[in-house]
Amino acid sequence: MARKRGHPQPNHDRWLVSYADFITLLFAFFVVMFATAQTDNAKSRAVSESVKKALENDSFKNAFDTLLGDPGKRKDQGKGKQLGVGENPKPKTAPTLEELMPILAIKLRREIQSGRLSLRMTARGLTVSFTQAALFASGEDEVVRDIYPTIKTIADAINQVHNTARAEGHTDSIPIHNSRFRSNWELSAARSIALCELLIEDGVARDRLSIAGYADTDPIESNDTAAGREKNRRVDIVILNDTGARGEPERRAAGH
Repeated sequence: MARKRGHPQPNHDRWLVSYADFITLLFAFFVVMFATAQTDNAKSRAVSESVKKALENDSFKNAFDTLLGDPGKRKDQGKGKQLGVGENPKPKTAPTLEELMPILAIKLRREIQSGRLSLRMTARGLTVSFTQAALFASGEDEVVRDIYPTIKTIADAINQVHNTARAEGHTDSIPIHNSRFRSNWELSAARSIALCELLIEDGVARDRLSIAGYADTDPIESNDTAAGREKNRRVDIVILNDTGARGEPERRAAGH
């Protein structure tokens, strides 16, 4: 009598076949990727060497310079590229006089606290007012040297804005008549000129400056007291706003 066949037992290890196939495919994939990478590196090295040799050739460098123009311009273009692809440096916006005033007040803090100058906003613009003693010896128009750094600070501030500026000299009411100046008019104008010349030396364009000499015609205190006369002896630098600039001559283009 034939023996009956029993039911076959399930094979629980069949998953190993699929797993082995997956590992094999994964290994093949990484082998291909590695080989491709090695090929790209080799090509990159070859291209790099070719470019390097070409750049070292004098004739190529001359042609390169001709195409790009002035080397100084290329240098500026290189700086522009550091900003990023397609980006241009943004023009710096000039501060208004209202914005400039607190900045200048901080920079001139010591001079303001010592009473050598004052800073105020007027209807004509931002006014920096020097006492005569801070700038000049009595009856003189030569600026004392220890105030030079302060004037440089003011010149830098003027160059931050597009406004014009005017130096305005003032005296007390006591007449002056010496070997150099015949009147307070001459003295006040000469002091304005001396201050303007220092601003120009510190980088302010000449066509942005003007001078005025008021002698004793615009006092801020009474000339009847010594304290009042001391305050009236001053030189102001006025950074003019639109209203203040209306009193200036029209700026004509060169050649007209």
